[in-house]
Amino acid sequence: MGDNDFYVRYYVGHKGKFGHEFLEFEFRPDGKLRYANNSNYKNDTMIRKECFVSQPVLDELKRIIEDSEIMKEDDSNWPAPDRVGRQELEVVMGSEHISFATTKLGSLLQVQSSNDPEGLRVFYYLVQDLKCLVFSLMSSHFKISPIQR
Repeated sequence: MGDNDFYVRYYVGHKGKFGHEFLEFEFRPDGKLRYANNSNYKNDTMIRKECFVSQPVLDELKRIIEDSEIMKEDDSNWPAPDRVGRQELEVVMGSEHISFATTKLGSLLQVQSSNDPEGLRVFYYLVQDLKCLVFSLMSSHFKISPIQR
């Protein structure tokens, strides 16, 4: 990976009575945003969407990640993925590469009672920010109504 490489992937999911349910998105270096949401609840179908984002969007994504300081964290003391589910976050920024895996986090209380509340809090809030950004991008890209005159 070169100094200008950038990649982000997030996954959260579990296997339960409705099968493998998950949310996953990734930002690729060329600006492609891939999104998948699989919920089999009430026979729902998988949602897959792809679009390209501009360089300013990628720059803002990089800023969010840099400001979070997630690249300084270590997941060795975080709760391991279990039957409740798993979350994964992978980030490549230049020559730095992190890959975290932990259980699904239901609340901030669960974060605070962990063995590494400070590091897990950084992860928890970054994930909230990333999901908010992705949902906003997906909503604005795929639900635009034409202007009526």
